[in-house]
Amino acid sequence: MGGAMLAGWLAAGFDPAAFTVVDPLLAEAPTGVRLLREAPAEAAPADVVLLGFKPQQFAASAPAIAPHVGEGTLLLSILAGVDTATLRAAFPQAAAIVRVMPNLAAAIGKSPIALYGAAEGAPRERTEALMAPLGPAEWLAEEGAMDIVTALAGSGPAFVYRFIDALAEGAAALGLPRVQADRLALAMVEGAAALAASASAAPGELARRVASPGGTTEAGLKVLDADQRLAALIADTLRAARDRSAELTEAARK
Repeated sequence: MGGAMLAGWLAAGFDPAAFTVVDPLLAEAPTGVRLLREAPAEAAPADVVLLGFKPQQFAASAPAIAPHVGEGTLLLSILAGVDTATLRAAFPQAAAIVRVMPNLAAAIGKSPIALYGAAEGAPRERTEALMAPLGPAEWLAEEGAMDIVTALAGSGPAFVYRFIDALAEGAAALGLPRVQADRLALAMVEGAAALAASASAAPGELARRVASPGGTTEAGLKVLDADQRLAALIADTLRAARDRSAELTEAARK
């Protein structure tokens, strides 16, 4: 995810020399970006620090990062389940701490981004300026909502990809060559999403407009809508992802 955000910033024209990536395993960084295998033991605090590793690595990684977080540092975290109280305890000197939940579409400037943190004035403005090239950002009023947004906007692309794959697989099962089914399913979803994003009507209303009485779309929607099984399946999917995010929060506090 950190790599996707970096790609989005570089695509927007940010200076590669302004970034330092600390990663013991990354083969190479984008041209002009400094790559380190570990955080320097002695260095001045950074202007901005982005935490972009697995949340399970937080306890082991925080001590090496702490010297680089000072009174003027804006700390951004994309660690699912690591709450601001836990972050503040590990980095008490940070000027502001903001939790950020993007997805991989940040690389092309199309990621919804949820933000939560007590950032006012310059830190808030800087956070918004950094997020602007990556996609539309929304501040959350309650930190608990991060678990829901993690399920919806963070994990959501994987669910959409699985749905696209299922559409293609279904068409292939009916006799369409799989390669052709893949192309058509992907193009259809891309176009439908673009239309929904630009339309004034809600997606549910758009679905109703596509479905002519007695037509093919209506026949298919009746299957999806029967006993609310699609809605129930999606609710269960999001609940599982949300609950896992909450579990990670409890683990990070220990």
